[in-house]
Amino acid sequence: MNFSACTSAKILNATLDRLRRERDSNRSSYLDEHAMYMLQEWIISPPYTDMKMFLIPPIACLMAAILVIPSILFVIFSSFSIRQETRYLLLGNALLCDLIYLIFYTLLAVLNGANFILSNHTCVFLLFLLAVTYCGGLLTAAAMVLDISLAILFPLRYVTILPSSRTKKLIVLIWTSSGFFPGIIYLVLMVTQKPPPCPIKTCSVPVILVMTLHGDDAVKLCYVLSVTALFLCLVLIHTCYIVLYLKTRQSGIWESVFSRASVTFLMHHTILFFYFSPLLALVVEALLYTNNVIGLRTGLWMALTICNVLMVLPKALSPYLYGLRYREIASSLKLIFRMKRLSIVSPVVTP
Repeated sequence: MNFSACTSAKILNATLDRLRRERDSNRSSYLDEHAMYMLQEWIISPPYTDMKMFLIPPIACLMAAILVIPSILFVIFSSFSIRQETRYLLLGNALLCDLIYLIFYTLLAVLNGANFILSNHTCVFLLFLLAVTYCGGLLTAAAMVLDISLAILFPLRYVTILPSSRTKKLIVLIWTSSGFFPGIIYLVLMVTQKPPPCPIKTCSVPVILVMTLHGDDAVKLCYVLSVTALFLCLVLIHTCYIVLYLKTRQSGIWESVFSRASVTFLMHHTILFFYFSPLLALVVEALLYTNNVIGLRTGLWMALTICNVLMVLPKALSPYLYGLRYREIASSLKLIFRMKRLSIVSPVVTP
């Protein structure tokens, strides 16, 4: 029995058994099954015109990131002096995580918009890669806060505490940690979950987020732990910035609103706000949906907005707010483009 026929039979059986199930005490189970059938209908016949509109933000963010991130990465890794500084290595790792995330998330969104069905192994690999790069970006942001804190609080011992060799080991630890937590969640779900009679053939991140709200206790526990861990990481980063402000507010660098320190502090908190907002919206959407305040279709639209707009926006803004703020990188990029322009517009020597 194919997927469409299986879905139709399930929906028909659910309709015929509705009165009998309403007399049963297990009302929530029926609602979960009915929601899963609605999810299957959504996947079989989605509103393609509206769905394609949600492809515009990730594609636009990917284009904006591709314009800047490869050039910044080239400047960082091609210059020996820049490559020896901790802040530039961490910046390069953060931008690399953001670029990989945008590439594969946009690819996944386009494939889902084209109704292309991926194999289970390919879908799991792409979802795992998205989780690793997203966690890697957050952990690198935390490491950047640690780097700034050490440079301000221990200026004389900063070079010995966090040299470039130790920074490279820290980056390896970030990638390892980013893969460890999603890997543990995948192994737990692989052991505890049983294949349903009519599996939903989709690799859409918004649909999967909504499906987790209808999962068993193990799925919901993994969902809660993941969101909680991301929130704790962001709260820790925000707290460190507040502590840095309190430690340095009497040094005179915050006197002018347009000082470099004030603008940098504002940009850091702008990026943090864009990282916080999708997680906060995800929690609000889950609470509203599980308490039957909003329906399944509204929950899916909210999940699409969170994943295709709010989660990709900070990754497109970070190279412009972070990377181009560093004078060495900005001057190197200007030099590269000036040399390229001179090589294109070169004078013709006539004999």
